[in-house]
Amino acid sequence: MKTEIYQEKAVLVGLITPEQDAAKAKEYIDELAFLADTAGAKVEKYFFQKADYPNPKTFVGQGKLEEIKSYVDDNEIGIVIFDDELSPTQFRNIEKTLNILVLDRTNLILDIFAKRAKTANAKTQVELAQLQYLLPRLTRLWTHLERQRGGIGMRGPGETQIETDRRLILNRISVLKKDLKSIEKQMYSQRKHRGKLVRVALVGYTNVGKSTLMNLLSKSDVFAENKLFATLDTTVRKVTIDNLQFLMTDTVGFIRKLPHHLIESFKSTLDEVREADLLLHIVDVAHPSFEDQLETVNQTLKEIDPQEKPVVLVFNKIDAFTFVLKDEDDLTPASKENIGLDELKATWMSKLEDNCIFISATKKINIENLRTLLYEKVKAIHIERYPYNDFLFQKFDDLTTLS
Repeated sequence: MKTEIYQEKAVLVGLITPEQDAAKAKEYIDELAFLADTAGAKVEKYFFQKADYPNPKTFVGQGKLEEIKSYVDDNEIGIVIFDDELSPTQFRNIEKTLNILVLDRTNLILDIFAKRAKTANAKTQVELAQLQYLLPRLTRLWTHLERQRGGIGMRGPGETQIETDRRLILNRISVLKKDLKSIEKQMYSQRKHRGKLVRVALVGYTNVGKSTLMNLLSKSDVFAENKLFATLDTTVRKVTIDNLQFLMTDTVGFIRKLPHHLIESFKSTLDEVREADLLLHIVDVAHPSFEDQLETVNQTLKEIDPQEKPVVLVFNKIDAFTFVLKDEDDLTPASKENIGLDELKATWMSKLEDNCIFISATKKINIENLRTLLYEKVKAIHIERYPYNDFLFQKFDDLTTLS
């Protein structure tokens, strides 16, 4: 007999603004729903507020907040999740009105990271990010004291407790930063002892198939799942293609509105990206907003490492690619919604030439061509670094041709 896993019921709240139209707001909140599902919540309803900017006191207007409260009370909702980071004031006012647990996008991502963290390194990084997020929001945890106004001596102990907690958190942050420095030294030492092999890093948006591709190319068993942030810890494997060995690294996936604290905390993990010789940027070509995801990753990579690196775009999941067929008389300009896969390939490959390839990791489509492309790219980097090995590669290639 299977035990049914209880899922907390949640509603999601997003904004429609001049900078973020209804379609974009829906897309972001769909992603938030995927995050909520990954965290273990069951999404019951979306709420959208049209506004020029977030309400500084309650994020949405008072009328919308009352509408949310009515639905929450009538449907036994346990969590309300907002699609942007809330200020301490917004948190306090929203919780006062709704009287249930309120989370924002950053909160939710941190919760998922905490659940996914397995190694000491990942746990330390996540805890540091959580404490840095919590520090300016400490007063929110002490709102119960406001209900005791007039009680003699209540205001003083409340303030004392907050200051005590602040000191404890600051001390803990200091300890965690020292721990991370120690971890960084260990990881740097490990990287130094990997020898002179070329390093290839898999980067991309979360849930685009990086771990699946890693398993395929390295013949290893890295955890892969159809959830956001299935991989937190950096995994390094040795890959051999023909006579050529190199190191391949699977890294944490990126996401829009990625909390700044996480980028800072995961610095030691992201050093693998900085020190890579070649980046394989994996893209889920079947996703309707793959170009936005691609741009998000590119922007995050610039934050991590502003240096230019050779990049190969790997468009994954071509087996799941769909598009709307146009009628012959339809004069609508071609867009990513109605362009065919062959046209898409032609567009990107003409732009990037041999720095672009289309595959399916799960269906193993075009994987041999990817191996060949990888071999040539890694070989070129190796020869540039160690010119005296050029003769050995040439000799091997000649033998392969003769056979």
